Amino acid sequence: MKIRFVVVGKTVEKYLVDACAEYEKRLRKYIQFEYVTIRDLKNIGALSPDQVKEQEGKLLEPYMAPSSYRIILDEHGKERTSVEFSEYVARKMATLSKDITFVIGGPYGFEPRIAAMADDKMSLSKMTFSHQMVRLIFMEQLYRAFTIMRGEPYHHE
Repeated sequence: MKIRFVVVGKTVEKYLVDACAEYEKRLRKYIQFEYVTIRDLKNIGALSPDQVKEQEGKLLEPYMAPSSYRIILDEHGKERTSVEFSEYVARKMATLSKDITFVIGGPYGFEPRIAAMADDKMSLSKMTFSHQMVRLIFMEQLYRAFTIMRGEPYHHE
């Protein structure tokens, strides 16, 4: 099984790039992990939010194939504690015979067609974070989930 993490646009802040790379390295000790960056759109300023979502949707579509369990990170998704998220990931890994793909859309969210392809939606918080920071927060929580599954001392209750 593989966990794929798909994001729209590259991370530009060096400290976030470095931190994401660290968690990617840590995650690979537990599972086959793939970090996929969808290229930034050109001339985004000349496009309406709906046009941006439509173009991003075309780029995301190959990663929304039903051969993977698709989870989009969306402000309207279900919130979980770190322990609940760990249990959720463990349950999916035990019951699915396919890879798991987590997807973060662009700044305007997901095109409705892409959102409809998702098997599940989750939210990291009711707060708003930059898309670049959400990547790091998600990767840290995924790493934490694996340490909880293994009973390792990273997470304290």
